[in-house]
Amino acid sequence: FLWTISFAFLTVITQFSLGLLVAIAMDKKIRGRGVYRSLMILPYAMPSIMSILIWGGMLDDNGAINQILGLDIIWLHDPFIAKISVLIVNLWLGFPYFYLISSGSLQAIPKELAESASIDGANPRQIFRLITLPLLLRMLTPLLIASFAFNFNNFNIVYLLTNGGPINVLAGETAGATDILITYAYKTAFGSAEQNLGLASAISVIMFFIVGGLSLWSLRRSKVLESVI
Repeated sequence: FLWTISFAFLTVITQFSLGLLVAIAMDKKIRGRGVYRSLMILPYAMPSIMSILIWGGMLDDNGAINQILGLDIIWLHDPFIAKISVLIVNLWLGFPYFYLISSGSLQAIPKELAESASIDGANPRQIFRLITLPLLLRMLTPLLIASFAFNFNNFNIVYLLTNGGPINVLAGETAGATDILITYAYKTAFGSAEQNLGLASAISVIMFFIVGGLSLWSLRRSKVLESVI
């Protein structure tokens, strides 16, 4: 449960941070900006399942990453490094989405605010910290909450990349180091000879209330229900 919370939280923070950083860089007039923008959204345009499987091959003990860089790192078979690997691959898959929404939000912020602050003596760092970032967070908070809820149940990235492992089979463990609640529930119900459907159902109900609560909070923050009613 703690790893599931940490995984979803760290994923949203890293994806949003990198996406916003790229959006700020691409917001400036540079040569070939259109080409760079196209390259930035390529990970988002590719099917996620195919990307995860490719990354799984590259992160194998004898995969491309170790071969090219001359390393000997067990990316997917060490409990701590496997968690880092899952976060890195998920960052690759998700940051283009935050780049797109951050880029659009930056365009929606009036340029006059930054110009007025600059005239009053604010430097670029202060303008970003006191004006740009608060306005962005106000616009994107519902999307950040929705992204947290999605990654809370992000089955594909964990199951396809590490299968929830590494796992200590000798100790009789069912959950691996990278298993989140959704993959643990699946393994409990269908991944072993002892199909504990009751425990899997209980885990699913807990996930439903958590994700449902987050979704309701997101709707209230965005005031969608008020506009419909």
